[in-house]
Amino acid sequence: MTEEKKSNSEDKVTLLSSIASACAAAFGVQSKKNLERDFKHKKPSVFILSGIIFVILFISAIYSVVQLVLSSVGAQ
Repeated sequence: MTEEKKSNSEDKVTLLSSIASACAAAFGVQSKKNLERDFKHKKPSVFILSGIIFVILFISAIYSVVQLVLSSVGAQ
């Protein structure tokens, strides 16, 4: 396998890798290698979808924590 084909197969961005990239970027721990891989990708639809999924998961997590805290305070 040539270096170019090997590099292209390693640089392929999947939905799961783009969600992981969005999470890492949100917490400020995105690696330079992944950042460069993401910017080489030509389809923004994968990143838009992963951003929407990340926001929904983040809001759901915050909502769940708030509900848990409120229910524990109300039980006392």
